Amino acid sequence: EEIQRETSYADGKVEKVLKNGCHLIFFPNGTWKKVDSDGKTVTITFFNGDVKQVMPDQTVIYYYADAKTTHTTYSDGLEVLQFSNGQIEKHYPDGKKEITFPDQTIKNLFTDGQEESIFPDGTIVRVQRDGSKTIEFNNGQRELHTSQFKRREYPDGTVKTVYVNGQQETKYVSGRVRVKDKDGNIIMDTKL
Repeated sequence: EEIQRETSYADGKVEKVLKNGCHLIFFPNGTWKKVDSDGKTVTITFFNGDVKQVMPDQTVIYYYADAKTTHTTYSDGLEVLQFSNGQIEKHYPDGKKEITFPDQTIKNLFTDGQEESIFPDGTIVRVQRDGSKTIEFNNGQRELHTSQFKRREYPDGTVKTVYVNGQQETKYVSGRVRVKDKDGNIIMDTKL
């Protein structure tokens, strides 16, 4: 672009005004700033390679050169971080966070302490504040993990529970109940 005016300052800063209305300001440390002709779009390229852009809608895009990470802050408060490995984090104004990992697993962190992970195969894991966990598998099976037991529910209605003492209880749709001790010995079996 053609330079309309160039001004050098005592502190070493140089300002160039281009014919298209852009302002370029060069600082002695190697940082430079570009103000577009609209006066609302500002790009600062820092001496370390970082780049900060302020858009007309007040969206701020900051690129960290060393980490190869982009941090975008939108005017509504949403923040999005994009990492070089493909991970994307969204930090919502209400405190909720959503992380998309390179393998496309999505993890939601809620403000009340609950977590939800959605895996590429369709499996969903929900963790409550008390540490209990529910796992929903893509084959229709479901597991519940608590401090007292682990329970698996099958699509046919069968429910198998393993207690912390090792005892196992299986309830079948037919009404049959089988209980085994920690060593696998049958304690009770109500064959119908």
